[in-house]
Amino acid sequence: MARQDYQFTSESVSEGHPDKVCDLISDSVVDAYLAADPLSRVAVETLVTKQKIVLAGEVRGPDHVLAELESIARQKVREIGYEQIGFHWQSADVQVLVHGQSVDIAQGVDAGEGKDEGAGDQGIMFGYACRETDSFMPAPIHYSHKILRDLAAARHDGRAPELGPDSKSQVTVRYEGGKPVAAASVVVSTQHSENLSQGDVEALVRPYINDALPDGWITNDTEFFINPTGRFVIGGPEGDTGLTGRKIIVDTYGGAAPHGGGAFSGKDPTKVDRSAAYAARYLAKNVVAAGLADRCTIQLSYAIGVSKPLSLYVDLLGTGSVDERKLETVLMDIMDLSPRGIREHLQLSRPIYARTAAYGHFGRAPEDDGGFSWEQLDLVDALQQSIG
Repeated sequence: MARQDYQFTSESVSEGHPDKVCDLISDSVVDAYLAADPLSRVAVETLVTKQKIVLAGEVRGPDHVLAELESIARQKVREIGYEQIGFHWQSADVQVLVHGQSVDIAQGVDAGEGKDEGAGDQGIMFGYACRETDSFMPAPIHYSHKILRDLAAARHDGRAPELGPDSKSQVTVRYEGGKPVAAASVVVSTQHSENLSQGDVEALVRPYINDALPDGWITNDTEFFINPTGRFVIGGPEGDTGLTGRKIIVDTYGGAAPHGGGAFSGKDPTKVDRSAAYAARYLAKNVVAAGLADRCTIQLSYAIGVSKPLSLYVDLLGTGSVDERKLETVLMDIMDLSPRGIREHLQLSRPIYARTAAYGHFGRAPEDDGGFSWEQLDLVDALQQSIG
């Protein structure tokens, strides 16, 4: 039997964290290519360090987009808010080392005579959903994200101009009877202006923490650690090098569920690292929303160039009301899980990825233009009818 009384911790990082700067630039490149041609192929990584931005990778798409990549990188750094001496959107050195996609990879992925579109790589992908929050996400990662989103909003709209772009949060949740009931500890480290003391930062940040957490979750036993080093003035790429794809646990379920290992950012939707992870989350969320389980983990696996999933595995973690083997069959029937099927069902060949780069790819609200389409609950009725 699963443990019922325990503590679990997850962390989040802000849009100004060096790794997230890279994720945003890489995903903005994906968006630029898909906006120009929905059939573009993109796999672009970004590195940032003190006054340096480097883009590298492989693409196939309109030639004019390549000439725009430096401008895209600068604009995204500007939107985040970096105008520091050691990292400034206008004066940083930008290198673009991007070349064409390998023809060997292309022939495996592209559809052809008698062959459907194949997966862009081999690998395993996981999706997860639970009833701990309204977003069907685990509570620790949900509230870690919320704290930083609220702080970023306050920085951008002028309520907290003393805060810098770089920040991290960490929430430890206490569970009783398998349900989240309180915050055991909260850690927030945020970049700030030179004139603020540690006490000033704590006084500024604490109200946002209080508002982000559910009523009653802060108790006399809750521990707070606000800028525990005492000073965080030098931040972002000026203080720490960043790379695309280094925050995959932040991007998904905060460690509360398995991760296949592949990063999402910088990849077009033919890459199943991204699209199949979205599909697995989509299916898991609909399973839980349909009342078939309180928790659901789904694994998919693929081989490069092969147009069908090699396996689909469902684990309801002892909380289900249906046979998992039957559910696996139903899910394969209810959605085409080939790379093309996922891309078309969720309408992924659109410029919707820059918005995913910070504060999690999951647990977000579906948007009118197709953003976060994998968060829709439009399979609930079909699942309930199929299970009977």
